[in-house]
Amino acid sequence: MNSPVRILLVDDHTIVRQGLARLLEEQPNFKVVGEATNGQVAVEKVNEIKPDVVVMDIAMPRMNGIEAAKRILKHLPNTKILILSMYSNEHYIHELLETGISGYLLKDTSGRDIINAIHAAMKNETFLSPSISKVLVDTLRQPKKSSSRTERYKQLSNREREVFQLIAEGHSTRTIADMLCVSISTIKSHRVKIMEKLDIDTPVRLVHFAMQLGLVDPDL
Repeated sequence: MNSPVRILLVDDHTIVRQGLARLLEEQPNFKVVGEATNGQVAVEKVNEIKPDVVVMDIAMPRMNGIEAAKRILKHLPNTKILILSMYSNEHYIHELLETGISGYLLKDTSGRDIINAIHAAMKNETFLSPSISKVLVDTLRQPKKSSSRTERYKQLSNREREVFQLIAEGHSTRTIADMLCVSISTIKSHRVKIMEKLDIDTPVRLVHFAMQLGLVDPDL
């Protein structure tokens, strides 16, 4: 008998994780071995339990799914990561596929597609929702210039992206410094560089920028 596919679910909405767990546990060869509410916890749990597949959202607190996927695949490149998101942003799709994810599905996809995506990932294949495939095909047919917003965000280093998200979530400078185990002056320095690179002059605009990118859930 084959060993079950061990799956980690990562989403900050409890009802989404519960629904996915119920769906996947009904499959004869799937086993949900853990859950995480944000990217930071996901990275820690992947290192701890080493699942075969991670099903992960993009917009989450503390660390978004894009940065979490990069960190997971850097240290455990054989981990299969499936993105399950509300966002069909062309930039996200390209960046995540370049990172090495095994699939990208929208949250309105069917349960059967999620099951098929996991099976495809275990065969080292890439699975995309039909609407995601259409975005990629349209891009090939009619290449578009990246938006200035996306280009500015790409200028941020990985640590600056991390600090940017925490600022956008409303955490204070001291809290962010404690979270990342660095000095307050270091976070202040990051904040100045972030606002310069993003061409943003107020904290309110920074939050709005993060929401437009889909990195911060407006409901948080």
